[in-house]
Amino acid sequence: MDLNYLRKLLKIFDESSAVELSIEEEGVNLHMAKVSEHAPQQIQPTYMMSPQHMSPMQQQAPAAALAGVSADVVASAPIIPVSADDALHKVLSPIVGTFYRAPSPDADAFVQVGSHVNAGDPICIVEAMKLLNEIECDVSGTVVRILVDNSQPVEYNQPMFLIKAD
Repeated sequence: MDLNYLRKLLKIFDESSAVELSIEEEGVNLHMAKVSEHAPQQIQPTYMMSPQHMSPMQQQAPAAALAGVSADVVASAPIIPVSADDALHKVLSPIVGTFYRAPSPDADAFVQVGSHVNAGDPICIVEAMKLLNEIECDVSGTVVRILVDNSQPVEYNQPMFLIKAD
């Protein structure tokens, strides 16, 4: 998809009263959604392109919002005391998608704050393009903080968990 064409679409969408738009063109699926200012617990406008239609540079380039975590998520998360000397490991999202803490809506979460995990243990699911991708922890340790709310979108390389490594 031509970058100038995409910019024009984004500008028109931002200026319109539409809250959601999906376009499929030339094998590229584009989904845009706005969130009302009256719903502060949700994220701001989201723009996604399917990864297989991006150049390798676009797939690897982190967006400015990758490091951002909503204040509501941080404020509502339980806290485990951690000294300044403790180096916390960030578990990053390997893909763009929707974060789920449990394997199904009626199941228990994979991990909670305070849970001990081993390297290779499943800790969440990220759904991308209708595929459920089980994300495994890459270190052994204790979950100190969960940085993403259930059913919220995550970006590539966005921190999802903080782990105090063993």
